[in-house]
Amino acid sequence: MIWWQTLLLLIGLLALQFAIGTPVAFAFLGANLVGAWIFLGGEAGLMQLTRNASLAVNSFALAPIPLFILMGELLFHTGLAYRAIDAVEKLLVRLPARLSCVSVVGGTAFAALSGSSIANTAMLGGTLSQEMIKRGYSTTLALGPTMAVGGIAVLIPPSALAVMLGSLSGISISQLLIGGIVPGLLMAVSFLAFVIIVAQMVPSSAPREDVRTIPPLKERIMPFVRDVLPLSGIFIAVVGGMLAGIATPTESAALGSAAALIATIGYRTLTPANFIKSMVETAKVSISILFIIVASTTFSQILSFSGATTGFIGLIEAFDPSPAILVAMMLLIILILGCFIDQISIMMITLPFFMPLAQAAGVEPVWLGLMMLVAIELGLLTPPFGILLMVMQGVSRDTALPKIYRAAAPFILIELVILALMFMAPDLTLLLPNLLK
Repeated sequence: MIWWQTLLLLIGLLALQFAIGTPVAFAFLGANLVGAWIFLGGEAGLMQLTRNASLAVNSFALAPIPLFILMGELLFHTGLAYRAIDAVEKLLVRLPARLSCVSVVGGTAFAALSGSSIANTAMLGGTLSQEMIKRGYSTTLALGPTMAVGGIAVLIPPSALAVMLGSLSGISISQLLIGGIVPGLLMAVSFLAFVIIVAQMVPSSAPREDVRTIPPLKERIMPFVRDVLPLSGIFIAVVGGMLAGIATPTESAALGSAAALIATIGYRTLTPANFIKSMVETAKVSISILFIIVASTTFSQILSFSGATTGFIGLIEAFDPSPAILVAMMLLIILILGCFIDQISIMMITLPFFMPLAQAAGVEPVWLGLMMLVAIELGLLTPPFGILLMVMQGVSRDTALPKIYRAAAPFILIELVILALMFMAPDLTLLLPNLLK
């Protein structure tokens, strides 16, 4: 079978299963069963698929994934995340469009503690966004920041998606985790600036606060000191060890989980019920991710063994693009795929082709990996099927989907500008990873 026919067969099988609603892991497993039987030698190919499953998850590099997920689940189910966001709201009371600003600052803080985009958007969308709509905020300021800031969890540690990208691509996981801090914070600052500018230029977009009802500064600072500053120790535990060079990503994830557990005990919010709930949810999410990694390993092997990877790379090399044009093409493909399929599927489909191409062209892998994370994050927001758009639709049922699309549009443009800045200024992107080296 010619390489492009192999590629068409496997991608076609995936597309068909996605169209009928098959979960990602099972869709790739189905394609793998067909591919292993045809290209890996029938029954022997199925045995190889089984061996791949064992080898794929028998990796110490994957240990941060359940640990990072556990951090977020503990903070979410014990209510510490809600307390932190309430404290941020009291501190930012004098800013224009106060609740929108809170959604950006509080959402960024929660992203740095949980690493979960969906949990971030669901929590803020079900509380702050609905309150803003009741108070007369425009949909752009009520819904847009909540969705946009949810995607920052893809970049800022702890990011399970960054760990997964590093493990599947061979890029340094610690450098990906540390490297995501600068673009993540840059996005948060840009979102906050946009909200403030819109609130000042379009007064009807957000109601004005009555300054006479604002409590004294001391009363507003105390909740922040009590409920936010101690939790920053969790972020320091994760990032500090890696930056200092004394902890691997796995050890940093373990420190972060221990810090989150200590915080829930210290605040006396941990109960047997919410601890069990956190562990069960961690197991559910972790197992689904590990199933996907199993499927990805065999899928990459089938593409390589059948000649599809070599044929596709040869086709690209025949055009002889420069490294910059090659990277731009890769990012464009991810942005297009992000409109239709989920982020893990994007990684599984593209990495078997992109990483050999990037290696042959001499592209800096950490720079490429960080831009891929930003492009993947954009897929969370891009219509028609961005997952954070769907989450917002779920928690804001009275808002039509086209309005949700329009609310996300300005923030999509901001993220595109930051992606372009990362592309044109690699030194900015690699600032912290180079310090780690």
